[in-house]
Amino acid sequence: MSYPFQIKSFDEYQAAYKRSVDDPEGFWGDVASSFYWRKKWDKVLEWNFKEPNIKWFQGGRLNITENCLDRHLETSGNKPAIIWEPNDPEDRHRVLTYRELYNKVVQFANVLKNNGVKKGDRVCIYMGMVPELAIAVLACARLGAIHSVIFGGFSAQSIADRLQDAQAEYIVTSDGAFRGNKDVPLKSVIDDALVQCHFVKRVIVLTRTRTPVSMIKGRDVWWEDEVKFVETMGNPDCPAEEMDAEDPLFILYTSGSTGKPKGVVHTVGGYMVYTTYSFVNVFQYNPGDIHFCTADIGWITGHSYIVYAPLCAGATSLIFEGIPTWPDAGRFWKIVDKYRVNILYTAPTAIRSLMGFGLGPVQQADLSSLKVLGSVGEPINEEAWHWFDDNIGKNRCPIVDTWWQTENGGILISNLAGVTKAKPGWATLPLPGIQPVLMDENGKEIEGPNVGGNLCVKFPWPGMLRTTYGDHERMRTNYFATYDDMYFTGDGSYRDEDGNYRITGRVDDVLNVSGHRIGTAEVENAINMHAGVVESAVVGYPHEVKGQGIYAYVVYTSAHGDESLTRKDIAQTVARIIGPIAKPDKIQFVSGLPKTRSGKIMRRILRKIAEGELDNVGDISTLLDPQVVDEIKRGRLA
Repeated sequence: MSYPFQIKSFDEYQAAYKRSVDDPEGFWGDVASSFYWRKKWDKVLEWNFKEPNIKWFQGGRLNITENCLDRHLETSGNKPAIIWEPNDPEDRHRVLTYRELYNKVVQFANVLKNNGVKKGDRVCIYMGMVPELAIAVLACARLGAIHSVIFGGFSAQSIADRLQDAQAEYIVTSDGAFRGNKDVPLKSVIDDALVQCHFVKRVIVLTRTRTPVSMIKGRDVWWEDEVKFVETMGNPDCPAEEMDAEDPLFILYTSGSTGKPKGVVHTVGGYMVYTTYSFVNVFQYNPGDIHFCTADIGWITGHSYIVYAPLCAGATSLIFEGIPTWPDAGRFWKIVDKYRVNILYTAPTAIRSLMGFGLGPVQQADLSSLKVLGSVGEPINEEAWHWFDDNIGKNRCPIVDTWWQTENGGILISNLAGVTKAKPGWATLPLPGIQPVLMDENGKEIEGPNVGGNLCVKFPWPGMLRTTYGDHERMRTNYFATYDDMYFTGDGSYRDEDGNYRITGRVDDVLNVSGHRIGTAEVENAINMHAGVVESAVVGYPHEVKGQGIYAYVVYTSAHGDESLTRKDIAQTVARIIGPIAKPDKIQFVSGLPKTRSGKIMRRILRKIAEGELDNVGDISTLLDPQVVDEIKRGRLA
């Protein structure tokens, strides 16, 4: 298929950008016209950032799965839609053509329907990286049910929190998942979560690891048995539910600056248009290219650039079940070689980790098929950028350094591969349709080149979040209350003389660990649940592999016993409550925390100490007990 909205030169980029600012409704209306709509919209855009209220393609009727699947059947039915590489390289891989994927989605949509799922119901999906995860996501969308995928590393408590917030009455999971040399017992984690969630009506369980599981009569059913039942019915069709452009498509939970995760809601029409537009342009996707995004579908990157955008574009998307270092550190490169991958989209954390294994693993693979490399999740440091460029791209593949967030739906700032210039360490220019601005602490726009400030966007784009589930006020206060008529990203940024942007990281209390956002309050709440902990404060610090590590300052009861064991106990508590990804890298025991007289913890000081800037912690005269700072400095963990 061709993409009328694909930008092919820098002149086209400049013209598209100018039009997107001068005539945004005409610009986005033209982009949206490339998709299949059952009924065209009456109005492209209605918005205000005060309430906030954002509506795109009002009156438009569609189903996103007809754009992902049905419309490709006639011309590309036999083309691979999904290639699945299993955790164990010795196991058989799978290829699903567009027709096969369509048939499986229709079949599983009927399974969901037979189990009571209907339009508007929330379905929680907690699975490993198997094709059935994508099938479940698309089956929900076909019925108009709202899916909420939870990353397979989250704990039972984290799942229960999300189930309760979404009031999700249906769950799709598997007995377990393979991840490297580990078996993750997904169903037993779900069982632990459901102790607190008696409203759940049905749990559909896929067989993957053959781990023994508990199956509760009347609640739990096997995926395979339910599919067989649909087959006995003669595999009936499941027409796609007609949706309004502004109907919710999915909820994805992301960490906030309070302990409670917030459910970001994306809608059918705008999300579809924006993710596909950004995919085709940033990666300069051409029909026939093999696209390998190494993210997990449990995160927004997997939603947008493994499932929805590639399938809407008629692309071939590669799903990988394992991890980059198992059974050895050459796994990514062998996958590129095996499937002749053209686009590789991964995280700086993975790149930095693989750098540590030297070039031996790289040299065992033929990487000549690669055309575009991409980085996502956090800013990529220059050393990793050059290693990626020299050794993986062989200095012939553009690297797209993409900046965006769960709330954004798709990439907002990035070079377009081979079209606009790359600059190591910089996300570079905004996509046409995105209007970034830098703001100071007083709400004034910072103009001109070579300046830094808080990154905001002053005009809506179709892929942006519409609300936080069940709590619209939380969306307003998080993103629209800091600056008038602006979407506040929560990130800081620099802008150079050419208009390029370099993201400098979070300016709020959210950490970015291995490209995943984790709220400091969430981690502190988990640490404070450990029996001996009085209180804690958590900050980020530079970590050579993860980008940002978690440094915890913990006030503990006087009888430590074995400090090393206590640290492990606290880390294990965090892993149980949130998940292993949130475990602190360093835990320093302190007698007190630096607080103002009103009781506010001065994390700014703790961050400086964690970063090793012991002589530059700033003014401590307003603290209740300034002497505690010297004690914390002396006990700093290297």
